[in-house]
Amino acid sequence: MALPELDPETRAAALEKAAEARRVRAELKQMLKSGEIGLREVLDQVGEADALAKMRVIDVIGAMPAYGPVKARRLMEDLDIAPSRRLRGLGPRQRQALLATFERGA
Repeated sequence: MALPELDPETRAAALEKAAEARRVRAELKQMLKSGEIGLREVLDQVGEADALAKMRVIDVIGAMPAYGPVKARRLMEDLDIAPSRRLRGLGPRQRQALLATFERGA
């Protein structure tokens, strides 16, 4: 299926929206890495911010202090969270398991 042709104004608006979403996600990952914000705060904001809701769980875990791509992938396997799962799609049990993991300092 071909993508629809966009007029210049619509295209510019879409590009601006995408750039803003990338900026928000990059700021969040930096705040997680530095410890300014915790996982609970991120999960609480998911309903309010569409850019956060569309983030992959593995990217959020990978931004946590002492976590990288490999450790994040292993944790997701241990918690039975699909690699493609986004924050909005976390179930209540998955959410609680993630919170429990990071609140006990794993």
